[in-house]
Amino acid sequence: MNARRLILPVGLIVIAALALAAWLYVRSLTPQLQLGVGYGARVACACRYIGNRPLGSCYKDFEPGMEPIKLSDDPATKTVTASVPLIASRSVRFDPLLGCQPTPLAKP
Repeated sequence: MNARRLILPVGLIVIAALALAAWLYVRSLTPQLQLGVGYGARVACACRYIGNRPLGSCYKDFEPGMEPIKLSDDPATKTVTASVPLIASRSVRFDPLLGCQPTPLAKP
């Protein structure tokens, strides 16, 4: 009977520990992900607006390991956004004189 009483609290502690470990792991990767999405946005912008290729073909230009990055395009402003959902995102805008320029990050 005592073993049954311990299962729920021990299970909750294990789940909380796993959630904390996952959060710490993602937090430790955030700087690398910010760098990766910035690079991905710049490569995709050049592919899309300098190379005049469809956005879907720009994934071929990515380095190995960049598979989690998703791309979106706003043709009206000539902006490409690269993101790892819920973790990191960067946008790059095409300027005819300066090429692909990152948009400023919002200050916290």
